[in-house]
Amino acid sequence: MIDELILIFKKMAEALLSANEKHKLITRHLQEVLGDDRLRKILEERDLRVYWGTATTGRPHIGYFVPMAKIADFLHAGCEVTILFADLHAFLDNMKAPWELLGHRTVYYEHIIKAMLKSIGVPLEKLKFIRGTDYQLSREYTLDLYRLSSVVTEHDAKKAGAEVVKQVASPLLSGLLYPGLQALDEEYLKVDAQFGGVDQRKIFTFAEENLPSIGYAKRIHLMNPMVPGLTGEKMSASVEESKIDLLDAPEQVKKKLKRAFCEPGNIENNGVLAFCKSVIFPLLKDENLVLPRSAQYGGPMPFSNYTQLEESFAKQEVHPGELKNGVEIYLNRLLEPIRKEFESEDMQKLTLNAYPPPVPVQQKKKKPSGQKGQRPTTTDVSELVQKVDKNLTIENGESSRSATGDDKSQSLINQNDKA
Repeated sequence: MIDELILIFKKMAEALLSANEKHKLITRHLQEVLGDDRLRKILEERDLRVYWGTATTGRPHIGYFVPMAKIADFLHAGCEVTILFADLHAFLDNMKAPWELLGHRTVYYEHIIKAMLKSIGVPLEKLKFIRGTDYQLSREYTLDLYRLSSVVTEHDAKKAGAEVVKQVASPLLSGLLYPGLQALDEEYLKVDAQFGGVDQRKIFTFAEENLPSIGYAKRIHLMNPMVPGLTGEKMSASVEESKIDLLDAPEQVKKKLKRAFCEPGNIENNGVLAFCKSVIFPLLKDENLVLPRSAQYGGPMPFSNYTQLEESFAKQEVHPGELKNGVEIYLNRLLEPIRKEFESEDMQKLTLNAYPPPVPVQQKKKKPSGQKGQRPTTTDVSELVQKVDKNLTIENGESSRSATGDDKSQSLINQNDKA
C-alpha cells in the first residue's frame, strides 16, 4: 500500500513539472543534444518518447550504471522509455555474439539490466522492453533496409559505424548493415528521440541524414559523455582490467579499485572520479557522499556535490586511497541487490550458458601447399529464424515475440503485461 502511494505521489509530481523543468531533467549531464528545438516543441505539447538500445555482446559492467542513471532522469521527466535488447546488432558487429549463444545472452541482458534498474529504484512497470528480432526480421523492416541500402554508400556506412562497430582490415558486409538497422529502429519503435553515448554520434547523424530520404522523420539525439574505465581509457567489456563486472564479489571490487588509475590531484581521465560524477552523485539525491578517513587526519569527509569533490581532489585534500575507499562502499551498495538476484541456481546456469568458459585454442594445422582458403561457415536463413524462435524466452517461460500484425509497434513488451 505504501509503495502504491509513493508511486501515485511521484506521478503527481511529474505531472506538475513545467516543460522547462522536464527539459532540464532530460538534458542534465548530457554532452550533446541534436535537435534541441524539436525537443522543446514536443515538451510543450506532450511527453517525450525515447529509446536506449544495447547490443547483447559482452557482459555488462558498472559503466552501464551511467545510462541507467540517465534513464531514471527520463522517467522522472515523464518520458515514455523503451529499452531495446539489440540481439541482431550483436551478431552483425563482427559476430561478437554467435547465434548459438545469442538467445542465452539476450535473456542474461534482460535479467541483469532489470536488476540494475531495480537497484537504483527505477520502477520497471514504467518501461517497455523489446528485442530487435521481435520486429527486425519482419517483411516491412527488411524491405525498408533494402530501400535504405539503395541510397547509402559503402563509405558512408563504414564511416557511421567507425566508433561502434569493430574495425578490421577486411570488414564483413554485416558490419556495414549495422548503422542502417540502428537508424530504422527509430521509426519502428515509434520514438521521438534516441539516447546513447557520444561514441554513437556518427550513427546518429547518419540516421538524421538518411531516414528522410526514405520518407521517415528526423529524430532527436541525446548523448551521454564517455566515462573512462579503471585504466583511464574507455571502459570496455572486452578489456578486463578496464572494468568491474556487475557480479564481481566485494573483494574483487576492492582489488580492481586498488589498481585503478587515480593519480593524486589529476582529474583528467580519472575513471574513479568520473563514476562519482556520472553515477554516484545523480543517484544520491539529498544524501552526501561521505569518504572514510581516520580521526587523526580529520575524520570522514562529506561532499554534497561533485564540484566540491573534484576541487578537493585537485588540491590534493582528498587522497586517491580515500576516494577509492568511499567509492567502494557506494558501489557495493549498488551491486549487492544484483548479486543476490543472481545467486539462484537458474541464474548461475543462465550466466554459464551465456558466457561459457573459453575453449583452449589449438594450434592450426598447416595447410598443404596449393590448398585455397575456404569461405567462413554461414548460417542458413531458416536455421537462423528457428534458432531465434527457440532461444528467445524470458522470465516465467514466456516468449518475447508478440503476435504478428500490421502495426510495427505491436511487438513492444510492456512490463505491466508480465505476470
